[in-house]
Amino acid sequence: MLVVGSGGREHALVGALHDSPEHPAVFAAPGNPGMEAEATCVPIRATDLAALTAWAGREKPDLVVIGPDSAVAMGLADALAKISVPALGPVRAAGRLESSKSFAKQLMQELNLPTAPYRVAHSAAEAKRILAGATYPIVLKADGLAAGKGVVVAEREREALETVGAWMERGGLGESGRILVIEDFLRGEEASLLVLTDGKQWMLFPPARDHKRAYDGDTGPNTGGMGACAPARAPSAEEAVAIARRIVDPLLAALRGRRIEYRGILYFGLMLTSSGPMVLEINARFGDPEAQAVLPLLEEDPLPLFLSAAGGSLPPDRHGSFVRHAGAAVCVVLAAPGYPGEPRTGQVIEGLNHARPHGIRFYCAGVERRAGRLVTGGGRVLGVTARAETLERAREAAYEAVSWIRFDGMQYRRDIAAALQSGRPIP
Repeated sequence: MLVVGSGGREHALVGALHDSPEHPAVFAAPGNPGMEAEATCVPIRATDLAALTAWAGREKPDLVVIGPDSAVAMGLADALAKISVPALGPVRAAGRLESSKSFAKQLMQELNLPTAPYRVAHSAAEAKRILAGATYPIVLKADGLAAGKGVVVAEREREALETVGAWMERGGLGESGRILVIEDFLRGEEASLLVLTDGKQWMLFPPARDHKRAYDGDTGPNTGGMGACAPARAPSAEEAVAIARRIVDPLLAALRGRRIEYRGILYFGLMLTSSGPMVLEINARFGDPEAQAVLPLLEEDPLPLFLSAAGGSLPPDRHGSFVRHAGAAVCVVLAAPGYPGEPRTGQVIEGLNHARPHGIRFYCAGVERRAGRLVTGGGRVLGVTARAETLERAREAAYEAVSWIRFDGMQYRRDIAAALQSGRPIP
């Protein structure tokens, strides 16, 4: 098995495959030093298609699991298909659901799927005209991939215009920010719905809740995600299935109508409003850090399901059902000083060898090895995940485990899952 990527999501995937009763040999490209106990790291970047396909052609893995959006957008699944290597991850055309926000919005509009009203601006002048008569707050989204930093909720026109200037006039997000999707602001409770599909059949993972803002109380700038919990308080299991049937079936049918088979993970960012669930975004891979909260809950081996999805053959009798899971999990992300702006790296990480009781996992992300020690090497450094019978117990255990880790300038939110805990066991 080859997992492509180097973040916490990929470490969680590595862990899930490593723990399979089938005991596969697990490789990660490029991986990171924190994964080395569970996978052999291959020094190939996730976007180096030539090197990855050469390795896959030589080693013939049974499955390649594509982690990051960048690898999907560059067409890694397409390249692997040409050499007959199965991939859990959509082809490039299907990945446009994430790599082009305007494409996703247009398709949702065509299918009459519930999503916020929007306009697309192809120039700064056009964006400014739209914003001049807008109702605030309003949501501005970069059309392309932006590592979780391409969304701004502008409370007033001045903030919106500053974003237009930064992205469209000064090129702060490169080509990703040259086209802008401007959406109505929605109020409600957010949830993440993760779906495993072979292009026709699909299965659900337990709904999760991401915490994107940098600081407690959902304040500060957006990040790639400062923590997650699962199952989320809402939607319920029955509601999640109903939402998926409303959204997933027509979406997959529309793609098939365009001769596109979607094989992999579909991630729906939802806003549960007073008038019903609305789709905020569609991603073409596991969420990060949602994967770090969802995968530890699984009560069945995901490997056969991953292989079936990649091969276009999920069991028909599992269509529309949940991957078996139990309990609750909370993941708290530990970030480097300066994140989400310019993170400062090179700080020695202490505490990773602390004795861990059952249910505690450290998922390494922005981690490097220097002079034999693990040091910070990126913005989001580590995900600390705890699994327990209830969300409250999982939260307590996660923050206890956070106290074992130290590095200079370490920052994290202290309210992950605080608003969602109920104390009751989760079946």
